[in-house]
Amino acid sequence: MRFFSDIWPHLAGTVTLLISLIASAHVVMYKRDVRAAAGWFGLIWLVPVLGAMLYVMLGINRIQRRASAMLGERLRLSMDVDTTGLPGAGLETAIDTNDNHLYDLARVVNRVTSSPLCGGNDIAPLVGGDEAYPVMLEAIDSAKRSITLCTYIFDNDEAGWAFARALERAVNRGVRVRVLIDAVGSRYSFPPMARTIRRMGIPVARFMPTFLPWSMPYLNLRNHRKSLVIDGRFGFTGGMNIRVGHWLSKQPKHPTMDLHFRVEGPIVSQIQGAFIEDWTFTTGEELSGPEWLPEPAETEGSAIARAIVDGPDEDLDKLRWTLLGALSAARRSVRIITPYFLPDQPIITELCVAAMRGVRVDIILPQNGNLKAVQWASTAQLWQVLRGGCRVFLSPPPFDHTKLFVVDETWVFMGSANWDPRSLRLNFELNVEVYDRILAGEMARLFDERMSQARLCTLGDVDSRPMPIKLRDGLFRLFAPYL
Repeated sequence: MRFFSDIWPHLAGTVTLLISLIASAHVVMYKRDVRAAAGWFGLIWLVPVLGAMLYVMLGINRIQRRASAMLGERLRLSMDVDTTGLPGAGLETAIDTNDNHLYDLARVVNRVTSSPLCGGNDIAPLVGGDEAYPVMLEAIDSAKRSITLCTYIFDNDEAGWAFARALERAVNRGVRVRVLIDAVGSRYSFPPMARTIRRMGIPVARFMPTFLPWSMPYLNLRNHRKSLVIDGRFGFTGGMNIRVGHWLSKQPKHPTMDLHFRVEGPIVSQIQGAFIEDWTFTTGEELSGPEWLPEPAETEGSAIARAIVDGPDEDLDKLRWTLLGALSAARRSVRIITPYFLPDQPIITELCVAAMRGVRVDIILPQNGNLKAVQWASTAQLWQVLRGGCRVFLSPPPFDHTKLFVVDETWVFMGSANWDPRSLRLNFELNVEVYDRILAGEMARLFDERMSQARLCTLGDVDSRPMPIKLRDGLFRLFAPYL
């Protein structure tokens, strides 16, 4: 007994040292970002054992390699991809002669992604749940063959029940329905709507459940994509979840502005392909056949578009590279609306370089964010883009959850991704790039209207914050990669 009491401190110390050494070695070998590596290295040694445990649970590279292994051989649409990086898809019809520089952007994204540009798409914006939800519900009621729905949040509220009942009606008339809800997002309301949907006879799955101890390391690995596809022929995508907060006419307790899009044309096949991939990964069921992927419907639309999937697997950094490419290609204007703004240093640099080149760079952020920690961390970084010549505007309530990026009133980037590390490195996201002067003009006008109602945030405003507020904001900035 005495021998054990004498030896256990040495054993504990040896085990602690080994744990720290192994975790540190993994950081050194696999963390690509030097600052992140230094942060994890310090945490592992300053907080023995606990620091290593946090690294095992939250280390981005571990998630990346695990996600890649789990997804295995990914489903690919039977579409030829131009590996030469040439734009194609009739871009000359969508790009004015004054915007020939955007061919370079198309060439960059061709090389970054595995999706081809496709022409002949009709893409229409739907502002808020008041415009989007009735059209989406009507579309579900019109379905003849199949419905796929992917969402991060599916709340147990008036909006959630409206969609659940519409999906139930579709199932009852023989439509094949598949619903995919993120496991974390499904718990935003109680009781979770997934259980209710399943009892209604609607096939539903939750993406990567995390309540079991062995699944907790993947708490950050979330499916943040939003899509609804009807009969494989037309659909909806953007940044809007299913919750009554977006339905402003219902006078919700927490009103939220947002933006969604109705899409029709070949781009629907790419959006459907992303859902099929996620559904197969989650359930093992492969969706194939013309009821899920029919021949693309011909439209009179003029939009050239491409779906871009991004996630912590082999698709890592596709959105980030697209953002960098678009900022470097901009010649006249950059318009950004995002609810969460925590860009990394290369993106901050590119924003500032664009402004210094004479590009008008305007960014709209919520005046009152719904996640205080994220807003505090964001405020701590604003001085960098303000000093670089970008303009930042703070929009008044209701909270604006819109995700929109417009370049030179020709290129539109919309979808589920935010300008933060969670979207660009941890989440599975779905965005669509569109070359279309008509749509871009509409989005530019929407942006300018919201900017006219927002308050300009100056460098003086940021610098004049009281010291305790600066310290608070700076502290939360240190946790930016995980907010």
